Amino acid sequence: MTKSELIAELASANPHLRAADIEVIVGTVFDEITAALARGDRVELRGFGAFTVKRRNARTGRNPRTGAAVAVDEKAVPFFKAGKELRERVNSSVPARTTDPRRLPA
Repeated sequence: MTKSELIAELASANPHLRAADIEVIVGTVFDEITAALARGDRVELRGFGAFTVKRRNARTGRNPRTGAAVAVDEKAVPFFKAGKELRERVNSSVPARTTDPRRLPA
């Protein structure tokens, strides 16, 4: 789902709100999450999950084309861990995977 699809879905579920207002609300929520992560804070949405920032140490990488050593600087990357309720809802609606070729759909 894209941001515009989210806004459209919220607008159809809440006809008493203008689409422009919903766009501002969604944008504000995303901006606040981004700002908190930029400060190094943790953002937890109960029942959904938690956003954190993880540090990646500097390392020596390889250029896959030439094989030459490349210095990769230390960096921070956003990380999301799904909450228990989200995991349970996703797992209850997804059929179990199988690797048995006899049980795969034709």
